[in-house]
Amino acid sequence: MAVTHMSQLFVRTLRDDPADAEVPSHRWLVRAGYIRRAAPGIYSWLPLGLKVLAKVEQIVREEMTAIGAQEVRFPALLPREPYESTHRWTEYGPNLFRLKDRKGGDYLLGPTHEEMFTLMVKDLYNSYKDLPLTLFQIQTKYRDEARPRAGLLRGREFIMKDSYSFDMDSEGLQKSYEMHRQAYIKVMDRLGFEYVIVKAQSGAMGGSASEEFLAVAPNGEDTFVRSPGGYAANVEAVTVNAPASVDASNTPAPTVIHTPGAGTIDTLVDAVNDVAPRADRAWTGADTLKNVVFMLQHPDGKKEPLIVGLPGDRDVDVKRLEAAVSPAEAIAFAEADFAAHPLLVKGYIGPAKDGEAVLGTESPTGIRYLVDPRVVEGTAWLTGANLADHHIVNLVAGRDFTADGVIDVAEVRAGDPAPDGSGPLELARGVEMGHIFQLGTKYAEALGLKVLDQNGKLATVTMGSYGIGISRAVAMVAETTCDERGLAWPRTLAPYDVIVIPAGKEQELVDEASRIALELSGAGLEVLLEDRKASPGVKFTDAEVLGIPTAVVVGRGLANGLVEVRDRTAQTKDEVSTEDVVARVIQDVRGA
Repeated sequence: MAVTHMSQLFVRTLRDDPADAEVPSHRWLVRAGYIRRAAPGIYSWLPLGLKVLAKVEQIVREEMTAIGAQEVRFPALLPREPYESTHRWTEYGPNLFRLKDRKGGDYLLGPTHEEMFTLMVKDLYNSYKDLPLTLFQIQTKYRDEARPRAGLLRGREFIMKDSYSFDMDSEGLQKSYEMHRQAYIKVMDRLGFEYVIVKAQSGAMGGSASEEFLAVAPNGEDTFVRSPGGYAANVEAVTVNAPASVDASNTPAPTVIHTPGAGTIDTLVDAVNDVAPRADRAWTGADTLKNVVFMLQHPDGKKEPLIVGLPGDRDVDVKRLEAAVSPAEAIAFAEADFAAHPLLVKGYIGPAKDGEAVLGTESPTGIRYLVDPRVVEGTAWLTGANLADHHIVNLVAGRDFTADGVIDVAEVRAGDPAPDGSGPLELARGVEMGHIFQLGTKYAEALGLKVLDQNGKLATVTMGSYGIGISRAVAMVAETTCDERGLAWPRTLAPYDVIVIPAGKEQELVDEASRIALELSGAGLEVLLEDRKASPGVKFTDAEVLGIPTAVVVGRGLANGLVEVRDRTAQTKDEVSTEDVVARVIQDVRGA
């Protein structure tokens, strides 16, 4: 293995942070010369970055091969027709890169490849004897993110491993799913960062069940919950156990009260405690039924208003809402929207009109009304009267109003009970690194993937889909291992095993550094020789920025037959004899 000379390596380290850097991994990958920004959310890979990327790919490839998966590769430029068949040409909305060729034909840049894998198997296989089958690829994907950020963690072009299992029935799918789950555990363990497996929403992918592998990170975009008893879920997938219904036979009839200026929960609670105090205790936000109106923007361009009713001491979690109404997008109700719906009185929206007509299936507004699971039959609420400066006391669910359905989109709080009874929930942040889906027959039915079963009858194939973010993994490892000096790669992913640095221009230092580098290279290690005509300080600083695990420094100690071995992660320095240094470094590298 040849020694790489720093003077010839295509790299330039930067002294200043990039202006758009929001997270440490973005800052250091750019400053260390691993990636360069080409456009918002789009990055070029330099030699150092490609070496790390290749090592991540190899880890994933090894674990996929170990479960019998076979590697293929599809184009990134795809025809429209398969995505029309599954409705995703429309459902992906603005996240899809669409384009036309010179003949006017519609194409897209692939965001994911379920359709293409399904059609490939349909084209080549026709019997139960051909299954089970698992195929995978490592390939570039494209999604037109509205707000690309954090470098490689949220880009518009990214590299992903996606694999697909094909089985005859749900029992086979469960086996394939579990095999992938175990393979993903091995991949994440080898990558080295802390992660958690959480229940997740399937979203636009569809299917009966899914789980995410989230890397734990304080600045992660995803919020997840976990309990002492082992429950874990993405916040979008958390479900609230509805309480039992309440006997409302003794609850008084609803009463409209005058609450001038009480257009918020806090001002309402203050006002009602003055105007209509309770005998048993003071009114709180939890006694109020807050009704929030959104506009749903559907992929086909249609808009639909939606009212969500929930306890007033909680807010709607927009991420949970969008997961619930996907593929529609939930946007704020604008002033123009209120003007178009005069029966909705801003700040006083409730499941009643002037204290009489009920919102819901018989609503004169015609707006769909969904309520939180806690709004069960018999519960009495303080809520808006859809009349300016007025609210209603003792409006009872099921007696005085009904809803069109239930929607579980209220914010989840630390301390809320886990749905499975395993204790109070803790909230944490993470970055999605992998997602596994039990797709079932959604794509096979849409695209006609059927094979002959043991009885000679056509049967629809059942599928699973499994993704890992390859380029995102590079950023996540950098994110969790870097420090204030720069990158600090684990040995399994570092672009080089060791950097050898002559700490001076004297020929004897240069010659000894070259000898050590050649011997280490001859032993099979990946070696970078710092041969630039730069000061020792610059060399040391750049070595730390690059994050190579081991540095051998040939300096003044050479006069006494000693060199220095530095560990980048542990920040240790050991003096080692020139006779023993090669063996020592080899032991450090191969003992890892």
